[in-house]
Amino acid sequence: MFGSLPARKWASGLVLLALGGLLLFVAGTVSGAAQQPAAAPAAAPAAPAPLQVNILYLSRQYMEPPPLSLVEKIVTDKGIQGARIGTEDTNRTGRFLNQNYHLSEMVLSLDDDFKAKAKAALASGQKFILADLEKPDLLALADMPEAKDALIFDVRTSDDSLRQEDCRANVFHILPSWAMRTDALGQYLVWKKWTRWLLVTGKNPDDLGYAAAVKRAATRLGAKIVDERSYTYAAGSRRTDTGHQQVQQQMPLLTQSAPPYDVVVVADESETFGDYLPYRTWDPRPVVGTQGLFAVAWARPFEEYGGTQLQHRFEREVGRIMTERDYSAWLGVRSIGETIIHINSVKPIDVRAYLLSDRFGVDGYKGEPMNFRNWDLQLRQPVLLVDPTELVSISPQEGFLHPKYLTDSLGYDQPETKCRLNK
Repeated sequence: MFGSLPARKWASGLVLLALGGLLLFVAGTVSGAAQQPAAAPAAAPAAPAPLQVNILYLSRQYMEPPPLSLVEKIVTDKGIQGARIGTEDTNRTGRFLNQNYHLSEMVLSLDDDFKAKAKAALASGQKFILADLEKPDLLALADMPEAKDALIFDVRTSDDSLRQEDCRANVFHILPSWAMRTDALGQYLVWKKWTRWLLVTGKNPDDLGYAAAVKRAATRLGAKIVDERSYTYAAGSRRTDTGHQQVQQQMPLLTQSAPPYDVVVVADESETFGDYLPYRTWDPRPVVGTQGLFAVAWARPFEEYGGTQLQHRFEREVGRIMTERDYSAWLGVRSIGETIIHINSVKPIDVRAYLLSDRFGVDGYKGEPMNFRNWDLQLRQPVLLVDPTELVSISPQEGFLHPKYLTDSLGYDQPETKCRLNK
């Protein structure tokens, strides 16, 4: 038993020696590794630059009449606020697709050289333009050689001539035309069986243009204009010299001794007298047209199909209600964005082709995608019938059919168009 002890000590020594060698080997390896320079991490590939989409809002400081009612606030930034909100909305989607939408704003005074300023903007590379312009300036812009390959979105006018004999291949129209508005209203009146119309017209060119659309609607819908009256009184200060006694005498006289009629249809695009007609006509009849019950693309009483969210967001960010022109500019930006998001190209020729294709559709909170007519570049859309506080109806009305789009029952259809586009 005692003779084996040295052997055990010798074996234990071998084990300790082996362990010590292993520890020295490991330590040397670690020390050697520590002395080697660290390998540089592989460089991450650079992210591609976002697709830049530049949109120009172009307008002028036109003289606009103040509202007849002191309750209605004077708004000096119609349109541009809608363009800003539309750009914010489009960028929310664009960020996920590596697209960046930038809005430039050019609001010229009436003393500015419009053509020189517009040409400079086009020469700088602006190809997508929201045109908050009246007819003469819109046509001047569209006819510039520099604008030949630009896309102009008309967010202000309803003039039928701009969709007919004065149409342009580079101008897309967002707001409903006068013909669309009067057809929308006329469909509702015929549905109500109110087919005898007393037409009261102002004297300004836009008033006469709207009146012509009323007459067209009556003819095509089977209604009858029993009489036509003109309002020619030259008012003084619209907001101080409009005593109720004077108005109370004028309006009954204007509508007195008319043949039997169901409604008064007022054509007062210049907003000179139309607001005074309700409750003051000689006979107790509803007032429709540019005032009373009127046809619009957008109005504060409309909150269906998610419209509440758009109305509230606009009021929260801007501090006032969304006007029709705000909605039009918002929809112009959304139309550009909806196209570029799908095609990922900013070439005007590609954008135009997609806008006029069957694939295009823009959501305008009206319950259905909206698209452009390829014969006059007018946006198809349902039209709202509202009074100052309530949504009354939405046209097209039930029973007014069309073989392709029900909304083509509003305004000039392809067989009757006078527009000849040079594509």
